[in-house]
Amino acid sequence: MLAILQSAVAIIVAFGVLIIVHELGHYTVARWCGVKVLRFSVGMGKIIYSRRIGPDQTEWALSVLPLGGYVKMLDAREQDLQNLSAADLAREFTRQMVWRRIAIVAAGPVANFLLAIALFFGLYLHGVPEPIPRLRTVAQQTIAYQAGLRGGELVTAVDGQPIRIWSDLRWKLLQAAVEHGSVRLDADRSAARGHMVVDLPLSSLSTKDLEGDFMGRLGLELARPKAVVGKVAPDGPAMRGGLRAGDLVMAVDGKPIADQTEFRDMVRAAPGRTLQLEVMRAGQNVLLKVTPDAMGENGHAVGLIKVELPVAPEMILADESPVHALEKAVQRTWETSVLQVKMIGKMITGEVSWKNISGPITIADYAGQSARVGAVSYVSFIAFISIILGVMNLLPIPVLDGGLLLYYSLEVLTGRPVSERFNEIAQRAGLAILMTLMIVAVFNDIARHMS
Repeated sequence: MLAILQSAVAIIVAFGVLIIVHELGHYTVARWCGVKVLRFSVGMGKIIYSRRIGPDQTEWALSVLPLGGYVKMLDAREQDLQNLSAADLAREFTRQMVWRRIAIVAAGPVANFLLAIALFFGLYLHGVPEPIPRLRTVAQQTIAYQAGLRGGELVTAVDGQPIRIWSDLRWKLLQAAVEHGSVRLDADRSAARGHMVVDLPLSSLSTKDLEGDFMGRLGLELARPKAVVGKVAPDGPAMRGGLRAGDLVMAVDGKPIADQTEFRDMVRAAPGRTLQLEVMRAGQNVLLKVTPDAMGENGHAVGLIKVELPVAPEMILADESPVHALEKAVQRTWETSVLQVKMIGKMITGEVSWKNISGPITIADYAGQSARVGAVSYVSFIAFISIILGVMNLLPIPVLDGGLLLYYSLEVLTGRPVSERFNEIAQRAGLAILMTLMIVAVFNDIARHMS
């Protein structure tokens, strides 16, 4: 119940911020262009609170349905203008030159992109604790293994662009994989093995691979900590078997152990079965026998020896100078926008499944998860959703900002506005498209949660 409440609060705050910023973009540019704004509403439907402010007595309102917002301007298509003064008539929206109308409509999505840039800038300037891009042992028969990677390498650059953190490596590879290309990885190995450069082909990745764990499909996983024993519970299997804090587990039943994850998996797979451990203690090899207790989990027995193991990978604080932080924020916003457009195009052509469309349930779940992880994760989530909102609003679908921009672009080309009849038909078609997308998104959400 608490998780549901956290998700609800997180998504309300996130969408509240995004809606306000989006509508403030429209409002601000409308005022700059001299258009009279009658109402600024957060939410849709019936107004539950409002207050009039400013020389124009603009109504600032809170409406009952938190599904969006709107800026209501003086508009001949919606209001009776017969009793207005000449000064107010000059401030009516449709009487503005087409470039002003384009600026007003485009300002909403642009505000979302600027918000994402500002949030990313703040994160990069503050510093983000991130795992370094060191590779776990690479499984044979994978693309990474065939390219020459074996594990333990620290990736330092992708196609000549330096990287310092794991998320940057994943992001660069995802962009290249969408294009079905290949990348060049620079990596540092141990001092004895030196530097290496490998070409990693991505053309064998299918679109379905991109929808899941494509990094695992490549054979690239984040390096885990060594299996160094932490706190040992009194009277537990580990204590009875002779394990002590600080022991480094080197092998189990003669099989070398690469990291704590591998050791944990072997213990869990052996409930009630005695394991022979080879550990390094104070520079000496020690052989021990430990029998994991059997513990029920989801109807199955798993092994438990009651010790603490390190879980955090090697981390750095990835901070940037103000100039580099701004440059990186702009680049990340641009690259994310381009990737979203490409994925939408692949959905239209059938290369990407429509099952990837997420609705309010999944987004709320992600919002709650990111908020529980911490402020950095939550701010990153808001920035990402802000970019998606900006891209979606620019799609040339009537009733969206992109549809209006399409109308005004046609007006620029033809010298005359689109007809009312055309506009009416297009509005109905656009609404039908949006309703269809919403139904698909909600269906996908329900299917994910049921599965």
